[in-house]
Amino acid sequence: MHPLFDLSGKVALVTGGSRGIGLASATLLAELGATVVLSSEDAAACEQAASVLRARGLQALGVPCDVGDPGQVEALVEAVLGLGRLDAVVACAGVAPHFGPLVEASEADWEQTFRVNLEANFWLARRVLPQMRQQGGGSLVFIGSLSSLRGNQHIGLYALSKAALAQLARDLAVQWGPFGVRVNAISPGLIRTAFARRLLEDEAFLKRRIAQTPLRRLGEPQDIAGVVALLVSPAGAFITGQNLVVDGGTLISDGG
Repeated sequence: MHPLFDLSGKVALVTGGSRGIGLASATLLAELGATVVLSSEDAAACEQAASVLRARGLQALGVPCDVGDPGQVEALVEAVLGLGRLDAVVACAGVAPHFGPLVEASEADWEQTFRVNLEANFWLARRVLPQMRQQGGGSLVFIGSLSSLRGNQHIGLYALSKAALAQLARDLAVQWGPFGVRVNAISPGLIRTAFARRLLEDEAFLKRRIAQTPLRRLGEPQDIAGVVALLVSPAGAFITGQNLVVDGGTLISDGG
């Protein structure tokens, strides 16, 4: 393995790690040599995902956590630190409870969206960044969204929370960079996951989106996992404070 991508001896935590982008990222990091801790609020799904990786001879542990509960976030980090170190955190957990115009979103929709998509990631960062500083470095990656860089008909509330998440990455990168800690965000385009099912089932939308994407296809979870691996490995050692768009070119296309 090339040393720029060698994660042997490293420990990585992936929230939202039992499926989709989170699972693809955890799998790749484990294949690159890291011990990975997969977390989601579904305990059975966490353990199932981890057991599949262990069956392949990879180092993986499943630890359930509802990231919307700060006490559970604290317990999750404590469990990971029981492994002796924490080198990388990939924050994939997210929710989109409201689909439709912003003015129709309820107070409960606003509270849940920002609690899980923004506050939970701050709680996680607040707990892990001092540990990374003590170790002499580390990498934190937030999974954002292309929607945060565009106007949206239906997922505006979700987009607002992801725009704030990208700003959180920039602020933390400035504040923690002097200690060797890197913080970045990734903004995926439309990725073929269960999370995106509502959009994927809209045939008219899907046809229009693919036509507006220069690569003329949807993204796959591994497309994002590869960028995650870059950002947490030595290959990404001089990248911090960025919001990397991984969308097949949708954002820059004129739709022609």
